[in-house]
Amino acid sequence: MSPVIDVHTHMLDREWLRLLERHGRPRYTLKKVVGGLRAIHLDGAPFMTPIPEMFDWDLRIRNMDRAGIDVAVVSLTCPNVYWGGEAVSTRAARLMNDAMAEAHRTWPDRIQWFCSLPWQYERQALAELARALEAGACGVMVLANVDGRALTDPAFAAIWRAIDAAKLPVLVHPTAPPGVGEMRMDEFQLTASVGFTFDTTLAVARMIYDGFFDRYANLRIIASHGGGALPFLIGRLDQCFEHIPACRTKTREKPSLAARRIYADAVVFTDEALAMAVRVFGSGNVLYGSDYPHTIGDPVGCLARVDRLPEGVRSRVRGENAERIFPFR
Repeated sequence: MSPVIDVHTHMLDREWLRLLERHGRPRYTLKKVVGGLRAIHLDGAPFMTPIPEMFDWDLRIRNMDRAGIDVAVVSLTCPNVYWGGEAVSTRAARLMNDAMAEAHRTWPDRIQWFCSLPWQYERQALAELARALEAGACGVMVLANVDGRALTDPAFAAIWRAIDAAKLPVLVHPTAPPGVGEMRMDEFQLTASVGFTFDTTLAVARMIYDGFFDRYANLRIIASHGGGALPFLIGRLDQCFEHIPACRTKTREKPSLAARRIYADAVVFTDEALAMAVRVFGSGNVLYGSDYPHTIGDPVGCLARVDRLPEGVRSRVRGENAERIFPFR
């Protein structure tokens, strides 16, 4: 059996959480939600719930052993470091990257990591990228919107060029989408069930239509949660490309062909959704992920669904695809 490499899994640091509590206001707050846990809210809508497992590296290793996961590529989750101003954002990125680098040194055969960057501040982001790569990062994590700004915003071009030159994998991870307050996503904590997947969907669809993958041909973009709704909507993207001229202003490539240049994780919760992701992105472009230790993370279930894939496809998704695209050190 191929090794199991988890490309979508998270850890936090208590100092990061203290920084967010001090400097994230007024938009970011921590308040109790139904069930008693404290969740991070954006504009009054809860979207991320810190739990004890997110701070315990020894427990992570034990749970990886229980679930049969050989290597975890850990990353910070949302809201990442896109708050608090330049000094605080840079400090938050550095302390999280340092914590993950230390974990990698402690468990070099088990822990790899995506670095976080203060994307809003180009000079600081480029400096932190270089520092993190020197410390052993194997890729970059970016949220699907950077404080409401699209990833294709020209303000981020220099950062993308640097990542592209280094040929790095990039995990595009959702956060609370712009407009959570207006859309009343506080009700039923709809950000988790619906908002996240559409944050990713909008970000990657915009990349496709924007010609992003022509400009940055060396990137390995990993779209979280099975690519969001893209596997279901790819035919609609093609139909719009064919019949709406605005969709063809920056690219000549049909979205369904561009999708074969995108990677996706296997953090979906039905066999049918996983099969659709494999069909749309290709069996060489889907990677195992667990979303551990989020409250809806499912290391065992996600791996069981991967293991029910056809022979050959199964081993690629379990770990062979990740071994091919990651510069593990």
